[in-house]
Amino acid sequence: MKPRHLHLSEDCRAVSGVLQRVGDKWTVLVVTKLGGGRMRFSELRGAVGGISQKMLTTTLRGLERDGFLVREQFPTIPPRVEYELTDLGRELLEPVTALAEWARRNGERVARARERFDKVTGHVEVEWEDNEGSRAVGQ
Repeated sequence: MKPRHLHLSEDCRAVSGVLQRVGDKWTVLVVTKLGGGRMRFSELRGAVGGISQKMLTTTLRGLERDGFLVREQFPTIPPRVEYELTDLGRELLEPVTALAEWARRNGERVARARERFDKVTGHVEVEWEDNEGSRAVGQ
């Protein structure tokens, strides 16, 4: 009997786990901003724009946990914290930047395709943003 799937389930889980992290909108923005070098939390929050303190903290912790950035806290009053991409994070910067650039170039094309699809099928999606700046789509 032939296998139904060419990919091992372990491979799929590994890819899914990484894509879940790097596919997040805030992750893409944070990684691209840190591509310019080390930044303080407040600088990063201002550079990303529209992100809440809680969401930025959550995103940074996830990126640190996954090995994409390092966090350095300085013993000052008030405490100063800086973030910097690791070697792994700098490797991630290339595909993330390419994807972000592709999205900027093709956003209108995707929007037009969605409009055509919705018109033909009568499909209606409503998009809204929650208090944390996360977007959700529903019918």
